[in-house]
Amino acid sequence: MSVPQFVTLVDRLRGHSSETEWLEFKRRRCAPDQLGQYLSALANSACLVGRPKGYLVFGIDDETRDVAGTDFDPRKAKAKGNQDLLLWLGAGLQPSTSFNAHMVDHPDGRVVIFEVAPAKDQPVSFYGTAYVRIGSSKTKLAKYPDRARAIWTRQLDWSEQVCEGAALRDLDPEALAEARERFAERHPAQANELQAWNDATFLHKTRLFRDGVATNAALLLLGRPESASLLNGGIAWLVWILKDADNTPLDIAKIEPPFLDAGNRVLERIRNLPVRFMPKGTLMPKQFYQYDSWVVREAVHNAIAHQDYYLRSRISVVELPDRVIVNNAGAFLPGDVETAIRRNAPGIRYRNPLLADAMYALSVIESQGGGIRKMFETQRQRFFPLPDYDLAEYSYVEVTIHGRLFGEAYSRLLMERPGLDLEQVMLLDRVQKGLPISPEAHLELEAEGLVHGAHPHQVVADPILDVTAPSVSVDGSPPDLGRQHYVDLVVNVVVEKGPVGRKEIEEVLLPELPNELTDDQKRTKVRNLLQDARRAGRIVNAGSRARPAWVHAGKRQVDEDGSLLAD
Repeated sequence: MSVPQFVTLVDRLRGHSSETEWLEFKRRRCAPDQLGQYLSALANSACLVGRPKGYLVFGIDDETRDVAGTDFDPRKAKAKGNQDLLLWLGAGLQPSTSFNAHMVDHPDGRVVIFEVAPAKDQPVSFYGTAYVRIGSSKTKLAKYPDRARAIWTRQLDWSEQVCEGAALRDLDPEALAEARERFAERHPAQANELQAWNDATFLHKTRLFRDGVATNAALLLLGRPESASLLNGGIAWLVWILKDADNTPLDIAKIEPPFLDAGNRVLERIRNLPVRFMPKGTLMPKQFYQYDSWVVREAVHNAIAHQDYYLRSRISVVELPDRVIVNNAGAFLPGDVETAIRRNAPGIRYRNPLLADAMYALSVIESQGGGIRKMFETQRQRFFPLPDYDLAEYSYVEVTIHGRLFGEAYSRLLMERPGLDLEQVMLLDRVQKGLPISPEAHLELEAEGLVHGAHPHQVVADPILDVTAPSVSVDGSPPDLGRQHYVDLVVNVVVEKGPVGRKEIEEVLLPELPNELTDDQKRTKVRNLLQDARRAGRIVNAGSRARPAWVHAGKRQVDEDGSLLAD
């Protein structure tokens, strides 16, 4: 195989002045068991010194570094018991680790390169014994318990690994120029100094290059699209998918590096319609757009920064008529959203520290640790539902940004009570979405006059109704809280218990209606409220007319001018 990148790799490896913990040269072949031990040692040592690969190269003189050539063909070689060598090696390396054998037709002779991935979280052993390299010597890892412990506890940063053969020519010139401008904006004290740096110096100052070689982070943020093939295993692209209300795909686009402006390229795809909201007691509607540009960008850039590239999964941005969903691979390291918002500071650890640092230094992400809280605050200031984080699957994070108003009471309450703290707003957001809250949280919100109804069927209090409606009627029965309140209560019951029949809805609503109504009048009112909720597009009957089964619809309403309306 005379692929140019492998010929270049051979020459780069020959350029090292001596063998290292992660690099071994052999003039001739070696015995199969020795070959397996070398792969174990190189994998463990590459982990310890932070290299993306370990290399064992046959056909190179280990003293002069001249290409001597070799007739070794690992694809035809046999191991013990006449087994195929490559299959036998793979079975012996545990835990299973990635390795490849490349036959390279170098101009000076044939060379064979074995490349092995670094150990991750635990040492790589070969048929039960783990090895390591001390300098250029191979030995058993058990002799060095401190190094064994380091492998068990080391968290590899995929983004800082260098991409063999990747150089300045593999970067997009426009992205590199923009990166320099952004760096100057973020670090004004270094702006004058930056002018004296050439591109290579700038890339080394930002740690995106090491010893003249590009890191994975450099190719992600600044690389040409075709340079993604030089990355160490990760998939460097995200996909935008447009779907209709029935989840049918309508359009799709692939977004490749450079990711420095990935958020803006996603925003160019997203349809951002105006949303009109008419608060009671006003003559002019308030108008917003479905999505705040900063919130969408931050969600996309967070997905890039925190993606687990070892999982070889793409990042996806799914646009539906009333929401945008951003999905990335990798567990949510803070554990839960409440912890991330409460901390509002850099986390204890990052999955891709170099990538996160570079994205902050180049003003791609707003801050290190405070971005999620700012997303919530921005949505709250727009009177919109807060983002939803789905962490049900451990290895994936799904963020939903809502582009419609669920109900008037929540938005009016945020307008009337701007001093509410974010934790209270998060609880109210759960209530309006029909999600459970604790009895203690219910009592706290009720004491502040923020919810009505008994737990767990509470609804967000309407500030307009709070001003005009008495707390109890003359006879001590529940007051009439208005049609919207009871429609919201119907929807909450359907969301929490659906599918439900009218009997289950009556069990919740009848005690909430004023005593001045007769039992028949109360049941008629419940029937009318069900139809009001249905006509508003908030619930649908999944059963029959004789045996209704009400479920949440989640439909949006569209005005004649194409703008979205709140339910």
